[in-house]
Amino acid sequence: MALNKLWNTISPLLKNKYILTITLFVVWVAFFDQNNLIDRFENMHKLNQLNKEKEYYQKKIEEDKKRLKELMSDKEDLEKFARETYFMKKDNEDVFVVIEE
Repeated sequence: MALNKLWNTISPLLKNKYILTITLFVVWVAFFDQNNLIDRFENMHKLNQLNKEKEYYQKKIEEDKKRLKELMSDKEDLEKFARETYFMKKDNEDVFVVIEE
């Protein structure tokens, strides 16, 4: 009985060629098209991740520029940085690495 009522409601809609065409078009665009909704959501998610990475790297660039400016302005800081990071030394000295626990 309920199925018959449902069929009587849907039947005229399926016979209408405009509604059927629009429905098929929407289904096609939503699921089967090259730029379907699933791909759009995935691409939007990737775009958000890339924007977050971009912000992170921009902050790192600013920090590195600031650090570079500090190093270039003070020769002692530059020497300390070179010794600690790259283990550079003068010809007549030895460098010992002390690891704190």
